Amino acid sequence: MRVIRVDASTATILLTEALAPKVRDRQTGEIAKDAVSGEALMTIGVVYIDEGESSLIQVTIPESGVTDGLTVGAPVSLPGLVARPWQSVFNGRERHGIAYRATAVMPGAFQMAQAG
Repeated sequence: MRVIRVDASTATILLTEALAPKVRDRQTGEIAKDAVSGEALMTIGVVYIDEGESSLIQVTIPESGVTDGLTVGAPVSLPGLVARPWQSVFNGRERHGIAYRATAVMPGAFQMAQAG
């Protein structure tokens, strides 16, 4: 499926869930790996606020893209943020959604409101 680049330049993104390994198989506890590099993947929860609307999303990041200084409740930056629509059938039920991925996560800054 198509990958859609997300322009987060005007958004405020706040860390809502601490970094955790992305689990590929819940029964075995196997950690998800990048299909190309083989690198371990991590997930974080953020609230994405832009143009007066907010969404809680989970974002996958390669382990090497995690920087120090991340604090729950603080703003973060997600360079290379993309959205990928997905769909699957599990136990006869169709499921669908959007998966988010970024190349890194680092401390960010609050966006300044523009005077109008």
